[in-house]
Amino acid sequence: MNHPRKAIFPAVIVGILVVVGISRLLLSPSLTAQASDLDPTPVPTELAKSEDEPQSISEECQISARYPEKIQQWCQFIQQAAAQYQLDPNLIAAVMLQESGGNPDAYSRSGAVGLMQVMPRDGKAAEFMCVNGPCFANRPSMQELFDPQFNIEYGVRMLAGLIQRKGDVREALKSYGPMDVGFAYADKVLTIYQNYR
Repeated sequence: MNHPRKAIFPAVIVGILVVVGISRLLLSPSLTAQASDLDPTPVPTELAKSEDEPQSISEECQISARYPEKIQQWCQFIQQAAAQYQLDPNLIAAVMLQESGGNPDAYSRSGAVGLMQVMPRDGKAAEFMCVNGPCFANRPSMQELFDPQFNIEYGVRMLAGLIQRKGDVREALKSYGPMDVGFAYADKVLTIYQNYR
């Protein structure tokens, strides 16, 4: 008679762990923004690390080994940004894989630049006009965004700000991705994220 109770207890524990894991994924603050989301909202300063603080990131890469070497090579920068903005490094790797495939020199037809495909203030992106002038006037330059470490940090800050504002990773990815594709971009990134973990 005690056997069914013994089986129920582990099932309850597993169920709780699954719910907690899904909650963290959906609630965690986690690429070309729409006009309404042009400037990333800074993440509260208490979430950002001081430059004087020692790095607590381990030497071992925390990104899934399933990601290709073209993504793995940026592990240190991904982990630094993930720690600073409290995002899963695998989510950042999924965005990077979708956006640039790990190519730091990627330059899209619309003018997005680098690993995280951020729209700069200059180049083709300067042609996008909003009500008050150039849509991306407050963005970094192409030269800055071609620096891999800067590009990753800026792109992750944008994504974290969108997640904070939208309150949902899928909604944030929709805003991060190209306009006029609905949730197609967000769903591609989330599929990569699930398949490569």
